[in-house]
Amino acid sequence: MKKVSIKDLPEDERPRERLLKFGVENLSDAELLAILIGSGTPKMSAVEVMKNVLAACKGNLNTLGRMSVDELTAFDGIGPAKAVTIIAACELGKRRQRADMAEKKDMSSAANIYEYMRTLIAEQQVEEAWALLLNQNFKLIKAVRVSHGGLTETAVDIRVVMKQALLCNATMLALCHNHPSNNPRPSTVDDRLTQNVKKACDYLRFYFLDHVIICDGAYYSYREKGRL
Repeated sequence: MKKVSIKDLPEDERPRERLLKFGVENLSDAELLAILIGSGTPKMSAVEVMKNVLAACKGNLNTLGRMSVDELTAFDGIGPAKAVTIIAACELGKRRQRADMAEKKDMSSAANIYEYMRTLIAEQQVEEAWALLLNQNFKLIKAVRVSHGGLTETAVDIRVVMKQALLCNATMLALCHNHPSNNPRPSTVDDRLTQNVKKACDYLRFYFLDHVIICDGAYYSYREKGRL
């Protein structure tokens, strides 16, 4: 039995035609995603397929962005190729958000650092540490992953952080890492790392702006807590 294609819908219900006629901002999330997957099943259009997927996500695109290929292909009408397309689109959205943050906002506050890093590491299942290398105006020069570790901690070589800062001619830096447990409270290991990075920055005359622990929906800032 033939799959229901977007072309099989009445013209005024086709997402592509609606986008051209009314503008992209007037399409629903399901319609936009339907344009990506192109076709549905013998019983459902692409729009209906994506409505089912979004319903399972309670309409939350962040939840959709965290889904794996296996989770997406469990839905009727979503095969591996369509799942990969959806995941790629969600990742592009995250990258655009980070690009907007880097271009439009400085990194002088923990809130801005959190917004930039959230889409990068908040959902990771293992700990990652990143150094944000900044100029004197708190503008981001480069974000560098300096460690990729386990479920509860990640080892950071402070020499790597300092080398990257020197190579980029940065004048200040911020350290970030995620907690897969989604509990932003720092550990004694986190405290020790913060103090060691601070000592290295003081010695090399970098301004250590902050150490921010990133979770999905929350963060911990050593600077805000008066611990730097």
